[in-house]
Amino acid sequence: MRDSGKTLIIFPGALGDFVCFLPALQRLAGEAQAELLARAEYGDLLPSNVVTRSLECYEISRLFVSGGEGEKRLKKFFASYQAVFSWMGSGQPDFVTRLSALCQGKSRVFPFYPPEPGRHIADYYLSCLDKDCDSVQKPLAAISLKSEALDWCGELWKQLGLERRKILALAPGSGAREKNWPADGYKAVIEWWEKAVGGKCIVVLGPVEEARGQINDFSASGIPMRNLKLAQLAALLSRCDLYLGNDGGVSHLAAALGAETVALFGPTDPARWRPRGRSVTVMTLNVECSPCSSEIMKSCSHRKCLTSLRPGDVIETLEQLLAGTTAFEVEFSGELPDYGEARKSVDRQQTIR
Repeated sequence: MRDSGKTLIIFPGALGDFVCFLPALQRLAGEAQAELLARAEYGDLLPSNVVTRSLECYEISRLFVSGGEGEKRLKKFFASYQAVFSWMGSGQPDFVTRLSALCQGKSRVFPFYPPEPGRHIADYYLSCLDKDCDSVQKPLAAISLKSEALDWCGELWKQLGLERRKILALAPGSGAREKNWPADGYKAVIEWWEKAVGGKCIVVLGPVEEARGQINDFSASGIPMRNLKLAQLAALLSRCDLYLGNDGGVSHLAAALGAETVALFGPTDPARWRPRGRSVTVMTLNVECSPCSSEIMKSCSHRKCLTSLRPGDVIETLEQLLAGTTAFEVEFSGELPDYGEARKSVDRQQTIR
């Protein structure tokens, strides 16, 4: 018997992709019961009506194998859902056919990324559910903070003596090294924040940074926080006064939580990937070769879109935000005379001299 109130959602993305997917997920799940097959840790960010299981499960693996659609176990599993939505496997006709057969035609499969350039990824995910989403108000991601994580964060603040300090959170890494502002820039920001502001910097470091040997870059700078659970990371980011990071998952999470967010973009396109939230400033240099393709990004020898972004320009933006200047959920281009005029755009333009 098909469960008339349960939806299965299959999503293979990393953290930044997932935060952009949240508005679509929330529209799909609503108040009803839903099951998400993704990275299991994403359950730390979701309400109780969405059950999260690892995407690396038997039922999904068998969709890639000939004859899998005939297995009783798979028939029973997929028959328990009213509808199935997948952002996985669209380029593999056999996957789509097997899933459709198991769901009795009640599955919908979409490309993971939009085919058209320049469209924000969150808008694309919503458009999969509603083609007219561009004409309606776009909801921001809603993240559920866990009470245990908030308690943990409160104790951490007490232990580190942070309760009366201005706190800047930084995430100097990302899923691709080519998207990262040089570590020396972050170190300069940390030094300024601690000396000029009198605050403390929390440096968020994950398994990727550890694997790349970047842990030592920040061992003597700020307060390093390694390998946090997502629930803990979310609680921490929600409590900080400002956040600074690259185009990466932690930046998307900080913005979605309502943190005052500054995201540094280089080779990637802010129109497609900028974090969305209550108060977001995207900084990017007006370099003629940016944005570029992932192939060019990985082979680029100069990386001037990031290496030429001066710590002083980033510090100036942080100073303005700390003083209460309105942030922009838009592209910010700092001054770089050799490569083009600086601009700050969305509702207005401002040249930074």
